[in-house]
Amino acid sequence: MSKAVFYHAGCPVCVEAEQRVAQSLDRSKFEVEIVHLGENGTRLGEAEAAGVKSVPALVLDGAVFHINHGADLSALKA
Repeated sequence: MSKAVFYHAGCPVCVEAEQRVAQSLDRSKFEVEIVHLGENGTRLGEAEAAGVKSVPALVLDGAVFHINHGADLSALKA
């Protein structure tokens, strides 16, 4: 099974992307994890190491897909 991690910060753009993108993934093909970086800042380093530059972003089997632009990761570190 493939791994999908959806990183977001809870902004309106992120919430919309979660509803339209992350929730629509086929759960029989993807193990999906939703990570709210605004609430779980301890995972910022993990997101950055995966190549995430801004949120919302979807990481599928190690490949990063940036969706629209809600916030830079640097803004979440502040």
